Amino acid sequence: MATKIRLKRIGRRNRPFYRLIVIDSRKQRDGAAIEEVGWYNPIDDGHSYDLKGDRILHWLNHGAVPTNAAHKLMRRAGIAHRWHLIQQGMDEAEIDKEMKKWELNREDVLKVRAVKKETKEVKRDKEKVSVDAKAGGGLKSKEDSEAPKVEEQTESISPVDENKESIEKLKDGDKASQDNVEESVASSGNNSDEENIAVEESVPEDAIDVEEDNSSEEE
Repeated sequence: MATKIRLKRIGRRNRPFYRLIVIDSRKQRDGAAIEEVGWYNPIDDGHSYDLKGDRILHWLNHGAVPTNAAHKLMRRAGIAHRWHLIQQGMDEAEIDKEMKKWELNREDVLKVRAVKKETKEVKRDKEKVSVDAKAGGGLKSKEDSEAPKVEEQTESISPVDENKESIEKLKDGDKASQDNVEESVASSGNNSDEENIAVEESVPEDAIDVEEDNSSEEE
């Protein structure tokens, strides 16, 4: 019987949970499992899992073939490495020795990954702070640039007031000029009357007599 070791999904929508099962390769995806040999929780922070190593090795020894996802999970747990050592024909003492080396190496790898993750998070936080600072500086510069515009607008309003004052002065000047014209006209009229009086005074008495004579002749 051809058997597979694969993951079977259970749980609700958007909350996946997997069981590692041994199943006949000829059955459907959701068919009955021969045996459950572990579980895997992908939504947990540490992606927790629990595998039955001895049962997995038993089924591997009986020809079970793991899928790619199941093989990755077995490699993370060290079962794939142990199976590799068994296939090389090592005895239990040598396998245990090699597995201890693998565990130490695994711890170092996890530490390096944790350090990389921390540095990545710190870098991300710094970039976020710098972006926020730039955004705040941009807003301040925008406000500073808008302030002179307001001052320019207020300054541009002042010439209008000056123009109004100049117009009022011109109006006052026109009124004053009109008054001056009227005064000049009045003064010219007075001067003409005075000149007429002066002319009449300067006319000799003979002329008057001539006019009287002329009037008498006409009669």
